[in-house]
Amino acid sequence: MSKKSGPPPIVYIVFFLLVFGGYWFVSKQQSPSPVPVTNFSPAPNSVPSGTTVKIDGSTSMVRINQNLKRGFERQFPGTSVVATANGSQNGIADLIAGKVDIAAVSRPLTAQEQSQGLVAVSLSTDAIAIVVGKANPFNQGLTSAQVADIFQGKINNWSAVGGNSGTIRVINRPAVSGTHQAFQEIVLKGANFGTAPNFTTLPRDATTPLLQALGTDGIGYATFAQVANQQTVRVVAIDRLTPDASAYPYTRQLYYVYKNPASPGVQAFLGYATSPQGQQAMILEN
Repeated sequence: MSKKSGPPPIVYIVFFLLVFGGYWFVSKQQSPSPVPVTNFSPAPNSVPSGTTVKIDGSTSMVRINQNLKRGFERQFPGTSVVATANGSQNGIADLIAGKVDIAAVSRPLTAQEQSQGLVAVSLSTDAIAIVVGKANPFNQGLTSAQVADIFQGKINNWSAVGGNSGTIRVINRPAVSGTHQAFQEIVLKGANFGTAPNFTTLPRDATTPLLQALGTDGIGYATFAQVANQQTVRVVAIDRLTPDASAYPYTRQLYYVYKNPASPGVQAFLGYATSPQGQQAMILEN
C-alpha cells in the first residue's frame, strides 16, 4: 500500500511567513506611536504679531505669570498673554476642554492626566510658607511634626506648641488648589486634613482672603513669594529654617502644562519662559 505524500516543505514555509507577517502588521498598527517630545529651547527669535496665549491655574503662580507676560509682550510686540488664576485643578480642566493654552500647576501631573496628552514643563522651585497673623502672640517656630499634627487636627491649642492657651484656627485652601494638594503630599505625607470645628476651608483658592482670615489665632499656608513682603503676616520657621533656606523642608516644583502637540504660540511662550531671558524676567520683575 503506497504512502500518501503531504504538501512539499515550501508550502509550510510560505504559510508560516504569511501568518507571521500578518500578525506583525496588525500588531504594528495597534501599537501606540511614541509621543513626540517638543524641544522648547532655545527661545524664539520672533513671534508673529497677533499671537495670543491663554493661561489659567495655580494662584501660587500669579506673579510668575504676570512677570513672564510683561517680558514676553515686551520682547515680541503685538503678542498677548492672558493669565487668570482659578486653581491648578481648574486650570487643567480648562486646558483639557480647550479653553486655555497652558495650565499653571503647582503639583506634578497624575498618570491619568498624562494619559490625556498633558505634558508638564518644570519652570521653577517654590517654597510653601506657614503663616500666622502679625498680631498673633505666637512668635516661635514649629517642628515638621507639630505642623502635621496641627493640620490633621491632632493639636488644636496654641499652648501645646509653646504659645498662650487658645484654640488654633486652621485656615485651609480648597481641594482644587495645587498648593492644597502639594501641602497634603509634602507636609501631611498623604494623610487627610483635619475636619474639626477649628478648621475653615476657603470657598475659593486665593491668598489674600486667607491672610485676612488669620486674625490673632489663625494659621495657614501660602507660596512664599506671595507672603515674603507682606506686612500683615509673619512666616513661621519650620525646624528652625525659614523658606529661603536651601534645606527648608516644604519645597516643590512649579509647572506649565500644555496639551500635546503644542501650538506654535505655546511653543514660543514656553521657549521664552524656560530660556535665560525668561528666567531672568521672573527674578527681576519680582
